[in-house]
This record gives sequence, structure tokens and C-alpha cells, in this order.
Amino acid sequence: MAEQKQDYYESLGLKKGASDDEIKKAYRSLAKKYHPDMNPGDKTAEGKFKEINEAYSVLSDPEKKQRYDAYGHAGVDPNYGAGEGFGGFGGFGGFDFGDLGDIFGGMFGGGASRRANGPVPGDDIGAQITISFEEAAFGCKKEVSFNRTETCSECSGSGAAAGTSPQTCTNCNGSGQVRVQQRTAFGMMQSTRVCPSCQGKGKIITNPCKKCSGSGLERKSKKLEISIPAGIDDRQTVVVKGQGNAGKRGGPSGDLLCRINVRPHPVFEREGYDVFCEVPVTFAEAALGATVNIPTLEGKMSYKIPEGTQTGTVFTLKNKGIQAVNSRQRGDLMFTVTVEIPKNLSDSQKKLLKEFDESCGNFNHSKRAGFGEKLKNLFKN
Repeated sequence: MAEQKQDYYESLGLKKGASDDEIKKAYRSLAKKYHPDMNPGDKTAEGKFKEINEAYSVLSDPEKKQRYDAYGHAGVDPNYGAGEGFGGFGGFGGFDFGDLGDIFGGMFGGGASRRANGPVPGDDIGAQITISFEEAAFGCKKEVSFNRTETCSECSGSGAAAGTSPQTCTNCNGSGQVRVQQRTAFGMMQSTRVCPSCQGKGKIITNPCKKCSGSGLERKSKKLEISIPAGIDDRQTVVVKGQGNAGKRGGPSGDLLCRINVRPHPVFEREGYDVFCEVPVTFAEAALGATVNIPTLEGKMSYKIPEGTQTGTVFTLKNKGIQAVNSRQRGDLMFTVTVEIPKNLSDSQKKLLKEFDESCGNFNHSKRAGFGEKLKNLFKN
């Protein structure tokens, strides 16, 4: 009995019955991911590449796909005792799917090997900065510390020890790639591979720099003052161009990505560019109306609330919120009135309050009676 094979649909990450378009799309994506030019020297990727090619060869052929759907591997592989098959791909004229460099070269824009000795951009790096609510609202400057790789100061990025220089690879003549000719089912074919001698660099370092061990890069700590724009919100990111890890072979440096953490405020809450807060007032201020102090981002301001203001009433102060990032527009400030009920009243205060309540007479009674009737009607239903 033949060894157990991976289900062809599972190899392509699909469910049985997938359409031709789905099969083709999945294959192209996985072929690009696991192609040998993209993974030089990676045996696992090479095996995966052969596996998905085997699966695609069957599922892309209507006849073979029909037999596979009906009988599984036995329908397409004689080693399983049935079908026309491929002889486990051993009878396919020594066809090695891992050597299709030229075929996939067009798909991949020339193949990874063609770019192996070219400039390589540096990686982006991250940092975090914590600021106050006010600093987020108005913007600020902050110093951030981070580590990054820079061009080695000893060898200027060449990777070779002082007084020496990398030598041109004699195997690829400095191109970083070699051409391999192989017999396939389609005849003699050529494929481009990353040079195994120089790993695609085109140069060989015989005497590596001691400071960077031949990498051409060294790790350094750095401090930098960055500008945080007004209006930035919690968990947003400030990008500082070119302050990430250094590139290789003349490639540009990556970026520094600073995540901003904004501390909560004891009074204000934020939604977008609008600001919210609560303003407590006394019973008398709410009943009679009063001019009260309202906290804003710029400090206190006076605002006249009308008589009869109820607890929960919301007032809006236009353009007193947070400035939009890179804009002159501002959000609003909305404050909610909360009427404070007095506690620990003295006997004389309680007496006055009772007298006040009695002085309201039928007004308070009618309000209470009306509310009681509504409750009765509600429970009747």
C-alpha cells in the first residue's frame, strides 16, 4: 500500500468541490509563497511547493479532477491500484517541480533570485509614548528612546574587515544567480537559482568585520524628539520616516512607528473630537437658574443655565472640543448637569424645605397624582 498522501484540496487550502477559479487563485498564491526562488535552501518550502503542484496538476484537469473526486488518490495514482495516474510523480520523466524557475519568473516579476543582490529596504521598528489628555488635545514634543540597526561604523556596511573588501563571487561572476539546465517532461529547461556560494550577494567576504561579524550592520540605542500632532487619539501611531533599521546594499532605512498611549482624564471623556463632562449644580441653582463655572480644555468659563434645569440636561459649547489632526476644525464640548441633593440638613433647613414643599400646594400634588395614575394604568395593561 502506498504512503498516505495529503488530500489535494487540503493542500491548496480548499474544500472539496471548489471551483476552477478558486483552485487557480489558491494555487497561484501558494506557488508564489513556497517557490524555491522565494525560499532558497528551505527544504520544507521545497516539499510544500511540490505538494501544491501535484495537487494543482490533478485538480486543474477536468478528467483527473473527476476521477479524484470519485476515487480519491486511487483514481489518479496507479500506486493506489487504480487509474491512469502519474506513478506517484516518479514516472513523470524525473519532473522536479522545484526547478520551474523560468516558468514562474514571469509570474514573480523576474523571480526573487534576480533581486537577491540588489538593495534591501530596512525593517520598520516600533516604540510607545504615553502622554496626557491635554498633550493629546494640543500636541506636544516628546523624546523617545529605541534601538535600531545602523550601518556598521567599522566597515561602512561592507561586512569586510578594515583594509579588506568583499571579493566578487567566481561561481556567479557577481550576479548573485546561476542558471541550471535540467531535463523535464517538457524537454530541457533552464531555471535561475540563487548562487549557493554567495547566497545571492554576488560578493564573498573572506575576512569578516569583527564588529558586525560580516553583516554590515550594528545595533545602537538612540534618542529622538518627535512632534505629536494636536488631536491625536489613544492607540494611534506617529510615523517618523527613515528612523527604522538601516537597509542593506544601499536600500533605504525603515520607519519608526510610535504608538501613542493617552492617559485618561479625571474630568473629561472623549469621543472622536468631541469632549464630554459632568457639571454639578445645587438644587437652588437648578431651580432658579444661575451662572456656573464650566471646565474646558483651556480652563474655566462662565455659562448661564436657565431656571428649572433638570438633572441630565445636556448643554453644548461649540468649538470647545479637540482640534482635528492637521486641521483647524474643532469638536464640541458637551456637559451634563447633575443636580446635587443636599445631605445632613439641620432641623431648621428641613423645616424650611417642608414649608417650601407645602407652598407648592396643588402643583406638587397634581404632579404626583398624575404619575400615580400612569403607574396604575401601566400595571392594568
